[in-house]
Amino acid sequence: MARFDLVIFDCDGVLVDSEVIANRVFQELLRELGVEVSLEHMFEHFVGHSMTHCLELVRDLLGRDPPPDFEPRLRERTHQAFEAELLPTEGIVATLNQLALPYCVASSGPHAKMRVSLGVTGLFERFEGRIFSAADVARGKPAPDVFLFAAERMGVRPERALVIEDSPAGVTAAIAAGMTVFGYTARTPEARLRAAGAHRLFDDMQKLGAMIA
Repeated sequence: MARFDLVIFDCDGVLVDSEVIANRVFQELLRELGVEVSLEHMFEHFVGHSMTHCLELVRDLLGRDPPPDFEPRLRERTHQAFEAELLPTEGIVATLNQLALPYCVASSGPHAKMRVSLGVTGLFERFEGRIFSAADVARGKPAPDVFLFAAERMGVRPERALVIEDSPAGVTAAIAAGMTVFGYTARTPEARLRAAGAHRLFDDMQKLGAMIA
């Protein structure tokens, strides 16, 4: 593990198995506004991006601004779905238990969403005080800001950080930050993460500890 001083985890889709749930809720709200999009479309265009960027995509789909209560309703319904359905990513607890390096989380999601998702899955205490959001910085992924902010706060040089990501936007952000990236492909096509520049790919979280070592 001498190569790295820090592991930075993305949250949604990496620590918690939330992407299908969150995008299903998003899809349902869009349908209520008269817009039909497939779950595949949601994964390709929305996953890994900040809420600001996602709302811009909604504006483009609608041809107008979404209703003022769209974002609050989305957050409320997503939180309700998380509380009822959300689980930690399979294998992540064992991986964290064996990880000898310091670690943190850096996500496009806001702090409130991470408090819910990490809390429901029993992971919050493992990351408390080491949770970083795109809301903390000027630009969300695919800009490198949140990863650079996390490394700075953790006292680690970017080139000594390893990022675990599952979205092309996240991989692009980590590469731009000068970090090594392992792409998690359980729900994302390998080709998309490879094209974004991921240094290594894996589809089983239980393999991660050995890969880092």
